[in-house]
Amino acid sequence: MFSRPTHLPAAQTLLVAAVISVSLGSLSAQNNFPSAPGLPLQPGDAKLIVMTGRVSVIKDGVEWARNVGDIVEPKQVIITGPDGYAKFQLSDGSTFEVFQNTRAIFHETSAWDEFLSILIGRVKVYVDHSHGPNHKRVTTQTAIISVRGTIFDVVVEDEDATTFISVDEGVVDVYHQIFGGNPVQLHAGESIRVYRDQRLAARTVDKGNIARQVLRAAAQAVYEMLYNRTPGGAGTSTAGAPGAGSSTGASQGDKGKNPTGNAPPPPPPQ
Repeated sequence: MFSRPTHLPAAQTLLVAAVISVSLGSLSAQNNFPSAPGLPLQPGDAKLIVMTGRVSVIKDGVEWARNVGDIVEPKQVIITGPDGYAKFQLSDGSTFEVFQNTRAIFHETSAWDEFLSILIGRVKVYVDHSHGPNHKRVTTQTAIISVRGTIFDVVVEDEDATTFISVDEGVVDVYHQIFGGNPVQLHAGESIRVYRDQRLAARTVDKGNIARQVLRAAAQAVYEMLYNRTPGGAGTSTAGAPGAGSSTGASQGDKGKNPTGNAPPPPPPQ
């Protein structure tokens, strides 16, 4: 009577061991994705300093939930849900806020380079120029916003990438991403809406403030929500992050400092 070959069980054992090893390796890689508060902020990275609701990033095709103190690296996609809000700080002192239902690609923050690409939703940027000119670019599929140090909103409104740009402080140059040509310059209190199939023109600049008031009201609602979620109204989020109120007197906005006492959250820039 023939005996069964002994090498088959050994091969199966090796195969099972290999599968377990790969699975544990993948699990270890997931658990090792940086998610510890207090990680040092390196040049080119962004640090999450305030958040509420769903905030995550896409890394290697996988969505990862983020927490206050986590680092966002270049080329990662920042995502907020319908209840999401996040504020990030850059190593040069600049900050940017990501409001609900937004997707934005974070890039390196080197001078002159694009540091944010907004796919959909709203981002508010505070470029710090306290140490001199600070050249940055924010892009959408229809617009290029070039700044040297200022406070401004960018909203991608629909699938056609219709882009609304509003300036609170300073000056920005807006270019059409598709048609190119000369930029339209926006000053404080001015805004423009960029359409995919229309060239830019200076006459399209809105010097009114209705749209800006709507944005300020929406931002104020977020700040009040953060404030109200804090025990005792101390101005920090439930995760222990600093209050998200924007400064009205500094060109950069706030830098994540804790307000004192139980004062209401400061309003967005006027």
